This record gives sequence, C-alpha cells and structure tokens, in this order.
Amino acid sequence: MGSGKHGLIAAAVTVVCAVTVAGVPGTAFAAPSPTPTPSASSSTVTNQDLEAVRKKLEKLYHAAAVATDEYNAAEEAAEKQSAEIVALAKKIVEGQEKLAELKKRAGAAAAAQYRSGGLPDEAHLLLSDDPQAFLDGTGRVLQGQRATKGLLAEMTRTQQDLEQYAKDASAQWQKLEAGRKAKAAAKKKIKKQIAAAEEVESQLEEEEKERLAKLEAEAAHKAQTAWLDSGILKDIKGKASEQGRKAVEYATAQLGKPYEWGAEGPTTYDCSGLTSQAWASAGSGIPRTSQEQWKQLKRIDIEDMRPGDLIIYNDDASHVALYVGDGAIIHAPRPGRTVTVAGAGSMPILGVVRPDA
Repeated sequence: MGSGKHGLIAAAVTVVCAVTVAGVPGTAFAAPSPTPTPSASSSTVTNQDLEAVRKKLEKLYHAAAVATDEYNAAEEAAEKQSAEIVALAKKIVEGQEKLAELKKRAGAAAAAQYRSGGLPDEAHLLLSDDPQAFLDGTGRVLQGQRATKGLLAEMTRTQQDLEQYAKDASAQWQKLEAGRKAKAAAKKKIKKQIAAAEEVESQLEEEEKERLAKLEAEAAHKAQTAWLDSGILKDIKGKASEQGRKAVEYATAQLGKPYEWGAEGPTTYDCSGLTSQAWASAGSGIPRTSQEQWKQLKRIDIEDMRPGDLIIYNDDASHVALYVGDGAIIHAPRPGRTVTVAGAGSMPILGVVRPDA
C-alpha cells in the first residue's frame, strides 16, 4: 500500500481503540488487561463459568454465520433465477410473434400455389402459348416450393424452441420456489441462533459482560500472538494492487458501522457483504458469500498475500475479512458488533483468496 498504508491503518485504529497496529513488520496487538478474578462477594460467576459462556456464544454466532451464508446464497440464486425467468419470458413472446409471422407467410404461399391451379405440369406445358415462359415460371414455382418447405422447417424449429423455453421457465420457477423455502429456513435458523445468544448474554450482569468481553479479547490476542510468533509477517511483503488499495479504502470508511446479517451496506454489513461491496467499489464483482468467495476466487499462499486479499476463516468458510497489511484485517464480526480492525490471526484461518488475480 506504500507510504499511505500506515496512515490508513492508523486512522482505522483510532476508531477501534482496543486494537493497536504498529507501522512496521511484526505488528502485534496490545494485550488486554488480565481478567480479574472475582471475589465471592462481588459475583458467583467464575472466570471458568464465563469461559464456558464465551465458547457457547462463539458456537451460537458461528451457527448464525453459517445460516447467514445459506440465506445470502439463496437470495443471490433467487436474483439470478428471476432474471432468467424474465429473459425466458421475453424469448417466449418473441418466439410467438415470429411463429405468427411464419404462419402468415406460409399461408400466403399456400394460397398462391392454390391459385396457380391443380393441373399437372405436363398439361400446363401443352396448353401454354409460350413454352419458354412456362419453363421459366416453373423454375420460380420450384423456388417457391423450396421456400415454403423452408418456412415449414423454420416454423417447426420455432415451435420446438418455444416448448423448450416453456420447460426452462418452469424449471426456473421450481428452483425459485425451492430457493424461497431455503431462504425462509435459513432466516428462521439465523433468528433462532441469535435469539439464543442474546438470551445467554441477557442473563449476565454488567460487570460479568465486561469480564466476558475481556475474555474474548484475551482469546483473540492469544491466537494473534501465536500467529505472529510463527514469524509469518517476515515473509509477507506484498504490496496492494490499485484495486486492492481501493477495496481497503472502502472497508476503512465503513469502520464503526453495525453488523447486520444479510446486509450489504451502506449503513450495515455482514462479513461477506462488506468484502463483496469493498471489491465492487474497486471495480471487481465477486461472489456474495464467504463460501463462494472461497470456492471461486484464486487461492493464494498466506506468505504471498497483500492488502486487499480476502482471508477466509473456519473449516466451513463461514467468515471472511479484508487483509489491510501489517498483520491486520477489517471485518464485520457478528451481531452486536461493528465493522472493526482485528488481528489477521485472531481466528482460525482456512486460506487466502485474491479477487483481482
């Protein structure tokens, strides 16, 4: 990203005070203060209890993320299927108009043949005052007959096309209906998981919520530190492409905006909504969901990644973030959180993909 990268990340960090990004390789994230051990008088909820709550919340929000990907995939498919149905409907109308015109032309040709009389060609030749004119006319008749046969063949092909368009449209309608059901099921699943997570959190006192937040920060810091200690940043020296720089700029401008499942901005985002819109702003359309981003985009070794690349997380590719350099990412974490800067190694990395490869 050049000299502007460090300033960009520094600006991002001012929005997210819990994270500190240094401007040199080997960036580490500030360790959160150790979680105090509560006294029996202040709380009966131990750190062990809160750790169990943290893991339970992590599981619930992960399930919600998976369901969100299912919802987004169903929505994207529905848009494509709707567009296909509209295109097929247009083809059917055009085909019907073409068929009507062909029938009209075939009828006119049949009427012309009828008016020429039903006598055999030999009789016409004998009765003709000008045999050469008759032979010339016969040639034109043969041409007309061939043209009529061509019309009939084209009518048959057009009719077959119309039948195929109708079958294709019916198949798309069935897919659209199946997608509608899948979308509704995913939406129900998302709401159920989020409601369960919110119910768990609602049972905590404010002091316990604060301790829980510190536990979450500690877990993220521990994972990030282990990732950095591997020496990975020594090998990551790639500079952002022009499109990658624009994608990072877009993501940085969204810092602090709330997470909302299924959202693609401009005021709220889910994880893949943020990354897909960041790259759309850079001029590259990419798949809507993190799973499809993982499947369809070019995969890059972690050592070769550069700002603007997408880091895919979890074994099921249920989360995605935009790498911004110096071991940091910008992402939309989960419900109840906002678009933020975090350590690239703070979650289990599945792999890296490059939209502008």
